Amino acid sequence: MDHTLHQLGELLLGSVPTVILLATLYILYTFLVHRPLGAVLAERRNRTQGAMEKARADIAAAEARTSEYEQRLREARQKIFKNQEARRQQSTQLRNQIVTEARTRAQNQVKQARTALEDDKQQAMSALQADAGRLATEIVRTVLRPMASPTQVGGR
Repeated sequence: MDHTLHQLGELLLGSVPTVILLATLYILYTFLVHRPLGAVLAERRNRTQGAMEKARADIAAAEARTSEYEQRLREARQKIFKNQEARRQQSTQLRNQIVTEARTRAQNQVKQARTALEDDKQQAMSALQADAGRLATEIVRTVLRPMASPTQVGGR
């Protein structure tokens, strides 16, 4: 068993430089490769996450602006519709006023025409009655006039 322990001791003694070399490599790897690589990856992750967060923030801001623009657009459309409705009401009122005035003028003209017709009728009736009286007098004179003598009729 001594022999085995002696061989084991020689093996351990022979492996010391390998262990030291391996430990040195591990330390060098940690300082030269692993930590800088970890820092680069962390920075990359931060930048990526930061870019994604910035993109999300930009998207949220764009959506907010879009909703604001849509609200303004709706308000502008409502204002246009209100203006159109106001103009439509004004034109309707103006048209109704013009129609009312035209009706009033037409009614006045009809009244004047009826009055003129009534006056003409009265004048015509007066003239007809006067003519009728005159004609009646002439007819009566003609009928009641003494007959002319036969000599006057025959021409001898």
